[in-house]
Amino acid sequence: MALPPTSSTPKPSEPTTSGEQAAIAWDFPEVFSLPLRVGSEDIDGLNHTNNAVYVKWCQHLAWAHSESLGLSVEDYQRLNRAMAIRHSEYDYMMASYEGEALRLGTWLTKSEGINMERRFQLVRERDGKTILRGIWRLVCIEITSGRPKRLPPEFVQTYGAVVVPVTDLDSGE
Repeated sequence: MALPPTSSTPKPSEPTTSGEQAAIAWDFPEVFSLPLRVGSEDIDGLNHTNNAVYVKWCQHLAWAHSESLGLSVEDYQRLNRAMAIRHSEYDYMMASYEGEALRLGTWLTKSEGINMERRFQLVRERDGKTILRGIWRLVCIEITSGRPKRLPPEFVQTYGAVVVPVTDLDSGE
């Protein structure tokens, strides 16, 4: 199970209205997104953003989304349940570079039984180009045993209310 970063989670903010920002064509409606700026610490030996940084950003965004819906890691611990990643996949479409303004969006796209699905899209703000697409397949587990368990009612109500049903044909893949 991936726990949230120890630093505080940023709150979502609206896109800037700068003339330098292109319109973002999100893959799905009702996106939850956060702005990012590539820092020098994110750059690898090839002078672009390290792929592991994108994975970290996705994890950070997923927790920010959950917290914005009212479910925090403390709630997970209280309920003795968590959504654990059982499969993750990332398609790296193009590189990003130090100083670039990006926007990372996420959606919950499935909730069936003990399983959920979360998708990601990372976009460069200046031209609206998609840098990355990702998908997580999640399973609900009991934290103390690590075994798959039913989603508690709080998960069903909270996460179920924001699921955006999609097909792979809708995803830009």
